[in-house]
Amino acid sequence: MTLEIAAVGLIAVGALVLFVGEWIRVDLVALLVLLALAITGLVTPPEALAGFSNPAVITVWAMFIVSAGLSRTGIAHGIGNYIVRVSGHGEVRLIATIMLIAAAMSAFMNNIGVAALLLPVVIDVSRVTAIAPSRLLMPLAFGSLLGGLTTLVGTPPNLLVSNAMTAHGYDAFGLFDYSRVGLAIVMVSVVFFLLAGRRILPHRSPARELVHRPTADLQARYGMKEQTFVFRIPPDSVLDGTTIAESRLTSIAGLKVIAVMEHNDISVLPSRDCILRCGQELLVQGRLDRLQRLRNWNELIISREKPVLWELLSDEVKLYEVQLAEQSAFAGAAIEHSDFHDAFRGNVLGIRRNGHVHQKRIAELPLETGDRLLVQGNAETLSRLEKSPEFEQCMEVSGNDLVEKDNVGKYVFVIRVPSSSIFAGKPLQESGIGDLFDFRLLGRIRGGDLELFPDRDETVVAEDRWLIQGSLDHMNVLRGFQELSLDRESKPDLDVISGETITLAEVMLDPHNKLPGESIDGASLKEKHGLELMAVWRGGRAYHSDLDAMQLEIGDAFLVMGPRDRLALLENDDDFLVLTPVAHRDEDTSKAGIAVAVLALFVFSILSGWLPIEIAAVMAATLMLFTGCLSMEQAYRAIDWRAVFLIAGMLPLGTALQSSGGASLAAEQVLLLGGLGSPWLVIFAFYGMTAVATLFIPTAALVVVMAPVVLTASESMGIAPEAGMMAIAIAASASFASPVSHPANLLVMGPGGYRFADYLKVGIPLTLVVFLVTVLLLPFAWPLQAS
Repeated sequence: MTLEIAAVGLIAVGALVLFVGEWIRVDLVALLVLLALAITGLVTPPEALAGFSNPAVITVWAMFIVSAGLSRTGIAHGIGNYIVRVSGHGEVRLIATIMLIAAAMSAFMNNIGVAALLLPVVIDVSRVTAIAPSRLLMPLAFGSLLGGLTTLVGTPPNLLVSNAMTAHGYDAFGLFDYSRVGLAIVMVSVVFFLLAGRRILPHRSPARELVHRPTADLQARYGMKEQTFVFRIPPDSVLDGTTIAESRLTSIAGLKVIAVMEHNDISVLPSRDCILRCGQELLVQGRLDRLQRLRNWNELIISREKPVLWELLSDEVKLYEVQLAEQSAFAGAAIEHSDFHDAFRGNVLGIRRNGHVHQKRIAELPLETGDRLLVQGNAETLSRLEKSPEFEQCMEVSGNDLVEKDNVGKYVFVIRVPSSSIFAGKPLQESGIGDLFDFRLLGRIRGGDLELFPDRDETVVAEDRWLIQGSLDHMNVLRGFQELSLDRESKPDLDVISGETITLAEVMLDPHNKLPGESIDGASLKEKHGLELMAVWRGGRAYHSDLDAMQLEIGDAFLVMGPRDRLALLENDDDFLVLTPVAHRDEDTSKAGIAVAVLALFVFSILSGWLPIEIAAVMAATLMLFTGCLSMEQAYRAIDWRAVFLIAGMLPLGTALQSSGGASLAAEQVLLLGGLGSPWLVIFAFYGMTAVATLFIPTAALVVVMAPVVLTASESMGIAPEAGMMAIAIAASASFASPVSHPANLLVMGPGGYRFADYLKVGIPLTLVVFLVTVLLLPFAWPLQAS
């Protein structure tokens, strides 16, 4: 093994680790590979950048535009009507029709685009026919993948395999060369689904009577009733006259106020400025455990002590001002009150910055170098601060001056723990008050003895009194929570949220948008669209709380609520797919004939030999734009730039494997493992290696690595490379056994309610079926002629 081979192998293994670990984006991994190869001199600068002008890359991005043009001309609605008309309400005929139509479309369209295009259609068919979406959506995804096996442009791996052939002096595959085996694979796979696959498909279905009540269907599926409660605001409540924002029901308790009801008046999705009044009922959604903690606080007895209490403690409790050190680990992070208390036996009351003392919500304020913290504590606190490398310039300051000037430490409250409290006998930190409110624990009185800054893991004893320091606003919020009356008698009436103006809808991310990886706030559902996010469906279950902290992923489904006109506007947003029928998406169906004619011209130009495939694809994309089938902005959005950069960045690795001798070495090792057996055993070994690797590695990157190895092995065995290259192309595209092996699988996971195990149960048998068909037909379709 030469030094060059070792270097290329190290880069390839590093890329594999990054692909499997998913610590950084796959397109960024590809660019790192490109740079590593160029910097180390394993490829020349022109070779490093050649991927961006590679015919396969050009064809890929051009076909994304062609696919979008076919999608935006209204073809989907016609297909949906055709599916229902041809298949009726029978499950068997529906599965067959959906798979065949998806396969036919993905022969010329991007398979992710086909799945996204037909997804709302199939959801609608499911609703009309009362057949569970879980019975139809996996056939849709798999059908779109199977169709990619039938033509050269069906999927990027097909193009990359053909491109590798021409780069090594062989004839490229023709447009329909893949059909020799691919069509048989499609037909046998459909038969498999009809005879056996549909018996393995999960059956997660709402009741048949919900079919014509889509909102009731969604309520049942997302468990809305189990997460929805009714609170009453009693007379003389401190919440009277406050707004929903001021009540902190959302920010602290994590509750969503769905409706405010008073007599016969119902305000659905009230604004944050809606004023609360005594006697109102609040329909809220939230986690039961958080609500239970809220109810537990009702047992605590709160009394406000006047500032004189601070004066009684002033002999023992001091205020210190300490500056954040230049290299402090606290810089850039917000204060964690509980952790600071444990580390320094003191409390942070404020942050002095640019002459102003911040006291409210300081737990949400990231610290900056040069900030001065106002810390409440005693002699032990001072000693710990002075010894810490995180702080400098520690000094005692006058508490009286700060109270008068900045109100620091002015409010001290006493919370008594009654003997019946659930907190008695548990560690103090389990109360959770300090986590949800900006409170600091000052001390504890037990049996007449005062202990300042006690440990938070100390067990609470009945009749303890906690000395809590915090804002008057937050204490009033806690009192307001205590006063709320939970109505355990009546069941929440969710019909109030479904009417002529307000309704529920299920939406999901379009696979070509740029939002995955951002927080749900990044989707701007509330700010941009005026919609309330109620729940997220991911991995076979619904999430109702802490949604803002979740990062968006392809395959996520969202339950949103809002005005029908707002939801109708969302249907025209390219970032989302609306799965619940609200209004028809704006489509210029007058261009459908033009789009089909452009596709026909594309096919003719390739079959006749008039144009090479990459030029034909660019011509078709340009005609889609020139004829107005889609705009230039829509074309840019349609291109999956991640796929483009992934392929362009990984192609130099294939060049390096070939030029360094790494491909020859890998081929020799495979041949040694295969012994003196038939070349077909070696080819099918390559098939198996590729099929397994698709579970972890992006298919485009995988084919770039495997292609030079297969070509070298074919030359070593003295056979034509077409059979081996076709084998790895089929294996790379047959990604059925995992939701993460292909975006089309992820796309249907949420709407279908699938779990990871569902893909294994159906995908593994289908993978074996595809392998058996390939084993039987490949020798006849592509015999091993001498090279």
